[in-house]
Amino acid sequence: MATTRDADPRDDLDDGRDETSAERADRNWVEVLQELRVLQTGTQILTGFLLALAFQPAFAELSAGQRTLYLFLIVLAALSAIIALAPVALHRVLFRRRAKPRVVAYGHVALVVSLATVATLLVGVVAFVFDVVLDGSAARIAVIGLAAVLIVMWIVVPVVIRFRHSTKEEA
Repeated sequence: MATTRDADPRDDLDDGRDETSAERADRNWVEVLQELRVLQTGTQILTGFLLALAFQPAFAELSAGQRTLYLFLIVLAALSAIIALAPVALHRVLFRRRAKPRVVAYGHVALVVSLATVATLLVGVVAFVFDVVLDGSAARIAVIGLAAVLIVMWIVVPVVIRFRHSTKEEA
């Protein structure tokens, strides 16, 4: 008697897991959702902070450049939420259509793009605060410092770890 498991043979990935492609897609989707939750929490806090600023009395004292940066950051915050939630919207549209691997692939791309958007938002918010509290020179120094840390922590270190991991696997 054939079971559902027999109808979906084990996939060909040799990663130490004994799972079907459907099980792998389900696991990967759960991982995407977890990453989305982490990303969204920070983004929502930043967005709330930014939205509250417009209603503060000191907001009227901002220069035209500071207001422009502020509005750019508001749009970036909204954009990052839209991009990060796009996989969830796609999942709803494709629900029960056996398209989970496509949803996971789309979620991966959306989260990478969202991370880039959030990185820009984080650096931009700090630049905005430094510009308002100190001046443009301090904002530029903060942007350069944060951008350097961000590039090292989010790009260089993961690429080095990935390279070292893949070379160990091949040896």
